[in-house]
Amino acid sequence: MTLLTDLTQRLRPGTALDPALDAALALVQRVGFTSVIYDYTPVPRTHEGVLITPNILEGREVPEDMMRLWRSGFYQLDPVQDAALASAAPFVWSACGRQSRVMETVLCQRHDPVLDYMRDMHFSCGVTVPIHHPGGDLATFTAICVDAKEGFGAQAAELAPAIGILGQTFHDVVQAGFAPETRRSRYMRLSPREVQCLSLCAEGLTAKEIARRLDRSVPTVTLHLNSAGRKLGARNRFQAVARAAHYRLLDLESEGQAA
Repeated sequence: MTLLTDLTQRLRPGTALDPALDAALALVQRVGFTSVIYDYTPVPRTHEGVLITPNILEGREVPEDMMRLWRSGFYQLDPVQDAALASAAPFVWSACGRQSRVMETVLCQRHDPVLDYMRDMHFSCGVTVPIHHPGGDLATFTAICVDAKEGFGAQAAELAPAIGILGQTFHDVVQAGFAPETRRSRYMRLSPREVQCLSLCAEGLTAKEIARRLDRSVPTVTLHLNSAGRKLGARNRFQAVARAAHYRLLDLESEGQAA
Protein backbone atom coordinates (compact mmCIF):
# COMPACT_ATOMS: atom_id res chain seq x y z
CA MET A 1 0.00 0.00 0.00
CA THR A 2 1.54 3.32 -1.09
CA LEU A 3 1.32 6.79 0.42
CA LEU A 4 -1.28 8.10 -2.04
CA THR A 5 -3.47 4.98 -2.19
CA ASP A 6 -7.10 6.01 -1.50
CA LEU A 7 -5.98 9.60 -0.81
CA THR A 8 -9.16 11.11 -2.24
CA GLN A 9 -11.27 8.71 -0.22
CA ARG A 10 -9.59 9.61 3.06
CA LEU A 11 -9.48 13.36 2.38
CA ARG A 12 -12.86 14.17 0.88
CA PRO A 13 -14.25 17.67 0.30
CA GLY A 14 -15.88 18.89 3.47
CA THR A 15 -13.56 17.00 5.82
CA ALA A 16 -12.89 19.11 8.93
CA LEU A 17 -9.40 19.82 10.25
CA ASP A 18 -9.26 17.23 13.05
CA PRO A 19 -10.39 14.20 11.02
CA ALA A 20 -8.24 15.40 8.13
CA LEU A 21 -5.19 15.39 10.40
CA ASP A 22 -6.03 11.86 11.55
CA ALA A 23 -6.34 10.74 7.94
CA ALA A 24 -3.07 12.42 6.93
CA LEU A 25 -1.24 10.80 9.84
CA ALA A 26 -2.48 7.35 8.80
CA LEU A 27 -1.29 7.98 5.25
CA VAL A 28 2.24 9.11 6.14
CA GLN A 29 2.64 6.29 8.65
CA ARG A 30 2.38 3.87 5.76
CA VAL A 31 5.80 4.98 4.53
CA GLY A 32 7.64 5.37 7.82
CA PHE A 33 6.77 8.85 9.09
CA THR A 34 5.46 9.13 12.62
CA SER A 35 3.89 12.59 12.95
CA VAL A 36 2.25 15.44 11.04
CA ILE A 37 1.95 19.20 11.61
CA TYR A 38 -0.15 21.73 9.72
CA ASP A 39 -0.23 25.50 10.02
CA TYR A 40 -1.94 28.36 8.20
CA THR A 41 -1.45 32.12 8.36
CA PRO A 42 -3.03 34.77 6.14
CA VAL A 43 -0.04 37.12 6.61
CA PRO A 44 3.25 35.26 7.25
CA ARG A 45 5.42 38.20 8.41
CA THR A 46 5.08 41.55 10.12
CA HIS A 47 6.07 44.69 8.20
CA GLU A 48 9.40 44.35 10.03
CA GLY A 49 9.96 40.84 8.68
CA VAL A 50 9.22 38.83 11.85
CA LEU A 51 7.27 35.60 11.48
CA ILE A 52 3.67 35.88 12.70
CA THR A 53 2.32 33.00 14.77
CA PRO A 54 -0.21 31.26 12.51
CA ASN A 55 -3.96 31.29 13.03
CA ILE A 56 -3.94 27.49 12.81
CA LEU A 57 -1.15 25.35 14.23
CA GLU A 58 -2.04 21.72 14.90
CA GLY A 59 -0.27 18.38 14.92
CA ARG A 60 -0.61 14.68 15.49
CA GLU A 61 1.80 12.46 17.44
CA VAL A 62 4.04 15.35 18.47
CA PRO A 63 5.36 16.06 22.00
CA GLU A 64 2.75 17.47 24.37
CA ASP A 65 4.60 20.74 24.87
CA MET A 66 5.48 21.36 21.23
CA MET A 67 2.41 23.30 20.12
CA ARG A 68 2.52 25.38 23.31
CA LEU A 69 6.19 26.25 22.76
CA TRP A 70 5.67 27.13 19.11
CA ARG A 71 2.68 29.36 19.92
CA SER A 72 4.67 31.14 22.64
CA GLY A 73 7.71 32.07 20.56
CA PHE A 74 9.45 29.04 19.05
CA TYR A 75 7.56 29.49 15.79
CA GLN A 76 9.55 32.70 15.21
CA LEU A 77 12.78 30.71 15.65
CA ASP A 78 11.86 27.77 13.41
CA PRO A 79 14.19 27.44 10.40
CA VAL A 80 11.65 25.20 8.66
CA GLN A 81 9.21 28.10 8.52
CA ASP A 82 11.89 30.44 7.16
CA ALA A 83 12.70 27.84 4.52
CA ALA A 84 9.00 27.45 3.65
CA LEU A 85 8.80 31.16 2.86
CA ALA A 86 11.79 30.82 0.57
CA SER A 87 10.61 27.70 -1.27
CA ALA A 88 7.72 26.72 -3.50
CA ALA A 89 8.56 23.01 -3.53
CA PRO A 90 8.55 20.31 -0.82
CA PHE A 91 11.90 20.05 0.95
CA VAL A 92 13.62 17.71 3.37
CA TRP A 93 15.09 18.84 6.67
CA SER A 94 16.94 17.14 9.51
CA ALA A 95 17.55 17.98 13.14
CA CYS A 96 21.12 16.74 13.00
CA GLY A 97 21.96 15.32 9.57
CA ARG A 98 22.59 16.75 6.14
CA GLN A 99 20.27 19.58 5.16
CA SER A 100 18.59 20.31 1.85
CA ARG A 101 19.80 23.35 -0.08
CA VAL A 102 16.87 25.55 0.94
CA MET A 103 17.54 24.80 4.60
CA GLU A 104 21.22 25.58 4.22
CA THR A 105 20.38 29.02 2.87
CA VAL A 106 18.33 30.04 5.94
CA LEU A 107 20.02 28.34 8.90
CA CYS A 108 21.71 30.65 11.39
CA GLN A 109 22.47 30.88 15.10
CA ARG A 110 19.02 32.34 15.81
CA HIS A 111 17.52 28.91 15.07
CA ASP A 112 19.58 27.06 17.70
CA PRO A 113 16.80 26.79 20.37
CA VAL A 114 14.47 25.06 17.91
CA LEU A 115 17.21 22.78 16.56
CA ASP A 116 18.17 21.81 20.12
CA TYR A 117 14.55 20.97 20.88
CA MET A 118 14.21 18.89 17.72
CA ARG A 119 17.37 16.95 18.61
CA ASP A 120 16.12 16.37 22.17
CA MET A 121 12.82 15.04 20.76
CA HIS A 122 14.67 12.88 18.20
CA PHE A 123 13.07 14.57 15.18
CA SER A 124 15.41 12.80 12.80
CA CYS A 125 13.93 13.89 9.50
CA GLY A 126 10.95 15.64 7.95
CA VAL A 127 9.43 16.78 4.68
CA THR A 128 7.69 20.16 4.62
CA VAL A 129 5.30 21.28 1.90
CA PRO A 130 5.01 25.09 1.50
CA ILE A 131 1.64 26.18 0.11
CA HIS A 132 1.65 29.78 -1.12
CA HIS A 133 -1.56 31.61 -2.05
CA PRO A 134 -1.70 34.44 -4.62
CA GLY A 135 -2.97 36.74 -1.87
CA GLY A 136 0.08 36.03 0.30
CA ASP A 137 -1.38 33.39 2.63
CA LEU A 138 1.03 30.64 3.67
CA ALA A 139 0.26 27.11 4.83
CA THR A 140 2.70 24.32 5.54
CA PHE A 141 2.13 20.60 5.84
CA THR A 142 4.94 18.60 7.45
CA ALA A 143 5.52 14.88 7.81
CA ILE A 144 8.06 14.02 10.53
CA CYS A 145 9.96 10.86 11.38
CA VAL A 146 11.04 10.41 15.00
CA ASP A 147 14.02 8.12 15.60
CA ALA A 148 14.47 7.41 11.90
CA LYS A 149 16.58 4.48 10.84
CA GLU A 150 19.82 5.10 8.97
CA GLY A 151 19.16 6.00 5.37
CA PHE A 152 15.62 7.26 5.92
CA GLY A 153 16.67 10.75 4.79
CA ALA A 154 17.26 9.45 1.25
CA GLN A 155 13.90 7.70 1.33
CA ALA A 156 12.24 10.92 2.52
CA ALA A 157 13.74 12.79 -0.43
CA GLU A 158 12.24 10.23 -2.82
CA LEU A 159 8.87 10.57 -1.08
CA ALA A 160 8.89 14.39 -1.12
CA PRO A 161 6.83 14.75 -4.35
CA ALA A 162 4.14 12.43 -2.97
CA ILE A 163 4.15 14.27 0.36
CA GLY A 164 3.72 17.44 -1.71
CA ILE A 165 0.56 16.06 -3.32
CA LEU A 166 -0.75 14.94 0.06
CA GLY A 167 -0.01 18.32 1.66
CA GLN A 168 -1.67 20.30 -1.12
CA THR A 169 -4.71 18.00 -1.11
CA PHE A 170 -4.95 18.26 2.66
CA HIS A 171 -4.86 22.05 2.52
CA ASP A 172 -7.39 22.28 -0.30
CA VAL A 173 -9.81 20.15 1.69
CA VAL A 174 -9.52 21.91 5.06
CA GLN A 175 -9.20 25.51 3.88
CA ALA A 176 -12.56 25.32 2.14
CA GLY A 177 -14.10 25.22 5.61
CA PHE A 178 -12.14 28.12 7.13
CA ALA A 179 -14.28 30.79 8.77
CA PRO A 180 -13.73 34.39 7.57
CA GLU A 181 -12.00 35.16 10.88
CA THR A 182 -9.44 32.42 10.22
CA ARG A 183 -8.51 34.07 6.92
CA ARG A 184 -7.76 37.41 8.60
CA SER A 185 -4.52 38.41 10.26
CA ARG A 186 -4.82 38.51 14.04
CA TYR A 187 -1.55 40.34 14.50
CA MET A 188 -2.96 43.82 13.90
CA ARG A 189 -6.52 44.97 14.69
CA LEU A 190 -8.30 48.13 13.63
CA SER A 191 -11.88 49.19 14.28
CA PRO A 192 -14.32 49.04 11.34
CA ARG A 193 -14.39 52.86 11.17
CA GLU A 194 -10.59 53.06 11.18
CA VAL A 195 -10.47 50.56 8.31
CA GLN A 196 -13.10 52.52 6.43
CA CYS A 197 -11.25 55.81 6.80
CA LEU A 198 -7.91 54.28 5.80
CA SER A 199 -9.50 52.59 2.78
CA LEU A 200 -10.85 55.93 1.58
CA CYS A 201 -7.47 57.52 2.30
CA ALA A 202 -5.92 54.81 0.10
CA GLU A 203 -8.24 55.97 -2.69
CA GLY A 204 -6.64 59.41 -2.43
CA LEU A 205 -9.36 61.20 -0.46
CA THR A 206 -8.42 63.92 2.03
CA ALA A 207 -9.80 63.97 5.56
CA LYS A 208 -12.31 66.60 4.48
CA GLU A 209 -13.46 64.48 1.53
CA ILE A 210 -13.69 61.37 3.74
CA ALA A 211 -15.79 63.33 6.24
CA ARG A 212 -18.15 64.38 3.48
CA ARG A 213 -18.38 60.79 2.14
CA LEU A 214 -19.15 59.33 5.59
CA ASP A 215 -21.25 62.23 6.82
CA ARG A 216 -18.92 62.76 9.78
CA SER A 217 -16.98 65.75 11.01
CA VAL A 218 -13.40 66.33 9.90
CA PRO A 219 -12.08 66.08 13.51
CA THR A 220 -13.80 62.69 13.87
CA VAL A 221 -12.24 61.38 10.66
CA THR A 222 -8.84 62.75 11.71
CA LEU A 223 -9.23 61.00 15.06
CA HIS A 224 -9.86 57.65 13.33
CA LEU A 225 -6.94 58.11 10.95
CA ASN A 226 -4.56 59.08 13.74
CA SER A 227 -5.72 56.19 15.91
CA ALA A 228 -5.13 53.73 13.05
CA GLY A 229 -1.70 55.21 12.45
CA ARG A 230 -0.70 54.78 16.11
CA LYS A 231 -1.81 51.15 16.15
CA LEU A 232 0.17 50.48 12.98
CA GLY A 233 3.23 52.33 14.25
CA ALA A 234 3.14 54.56 11.18
CA ARG A 235 4.86 57.95 10.88
CA ASN A 236 2.27 59.35 8.48
CA ARG A 237 -0.91 58.43 6.61
CA PHE A 238 0.96 57.10 3.60
CA GLN A 239 2.82 54.63 5.79
CA ALA A 240 -0.39 53.77 7.66
CA VAL A 241 -2.10 52.86 4.38
CA ALA A 242 0.90 50.77 3.28
CA ARG A 243 1.02 48.86 6.56
CA ALA A 244 -2.74 48.33 6.62
CA ALA A 245 -2.46 46.90 3.11
CA HIS A 246 0.39 44.64 4.25
CA TYR A 247 -1.84 43.13 6.94
CA ARG A 248 -4.70 42.97 4.41
CA LEU A 249 -6.84 45.10 6.67
CA LEU A 250 -8.13 47.12 3.73
CA ASP A 251 -9.58 43.89 2.37
CA LEU A 252 -12.06 43.98 5.25
CA GLU A 253 -13.63 47.13 3.82
CA SER A 254 -13.97 45.46 0.42
CA GLU A 255 -15.62 42.46 2.08
CA GLY A 256 -18.05 44.75 3.87
CA GLN A 257 -19.01 46.50 0.64
CA ALA A 258 -19.49 43.15 -1.10
CA ALA A 259 -21.75 41.94 1.70
